[in-house]
Amino acid sequence: MPKKDDDRSTPPPLPEPLAVAVADSHTHLDMQSGTPEEGLARAASVGVTTVVQVGCDVPGSRWAAELAARFEQVHAAVALHPNEAPRIYLGDPDGWSGQQRPAGGAAALDAALAEIDALAALPQVRAVGETGLDYFRTGPEGVEIQKESFRRHVEMAKRHDKALVIHDRDAHEDVIALLLEEGAPERTVFHCYSGDAEMAKVCAEHGWYLSFAGPVTFKANQPLRDALIATPLDRVLVETDAPFLTPHPYRGRPNAPYLIPVTVRSMAATLGLHEDELSAAVAANTARAFGY
Repeated sequence: MPKKDDDRSTPPPLPEPLAVAVADSHTHLDMQSGTPEEGLARAASVGVTTVVQVGCDVPGSRWAAELAARFEQVHAAVALHPNEAPRIYLGDPDGWSGQQRPAGGAAALDAALAEIDALAALPQVRAVGETGLDYFRTGPEGVEIQKESFRRHVEMAKRHDKALVIHDRDAHEDVIALLLEEGAPERTVFHCYSGDAEMAKVCAEHGWYLSFAGPVTFKANQPLRDALIATPLDRVLVETDAPFLTPHPYRGRPNAPYLIPVTVRSMAATLGLHEDELSAAVAANTARAFGY
């Protein structure tokens, strides 16, 4: 029996193309269905001509760097995700990551970070991330390990003169405190920004970029739209975080870079801008943030 168009496993339809090309500042093509070539072609057909492919562990970061070496329109970001560092150090006895890892301790974490450091030196790697703090899944025993990993990534980004891509979940105050303590890189991006308008103003004071994803389109998320309004236009980015965080009205269905126009149009409406004006700003901002 054929699937209905609103079936949650069915990819959403192609949106109307944007007249001004933009970039998806954060995506995971390795977690999406189809080949990277297919995903990039669909994105380009609607005006999404550049993507930042983000690694979350050593194999994923290697894959991101390899993909960016193959495709001019792909830039890589490499890191250990905040939840990955405790898994390496403490192990993963419940198999949450699907790998049933034993505890590796400080030596294993050092070895993984050394691999990320080597990848960060590559020219096609434009950012170190996603790194940061995530208190949603990692318990108290992993907090200090996350902070140590975060500090190491901050230092790495500054040493290699790469952008820093922040993952911040339920940890706003600690993320900002650590960035100020360590000294944030000149180009720092809050991926899938989830703070409020007051935090957006703090980020703006420091010149940090805020990247907005599908949740900014959800009806219940007015505080997030208020944060968007509070963000200087020259610090606004857009992303999918695909295959996650699909924008309204396709929430719950597979996300991909080709859906960026849906989020751009929602953001433009919030800001009272023509979509072409927002697209031009986002394109320039993403290129500046990631140095391409």
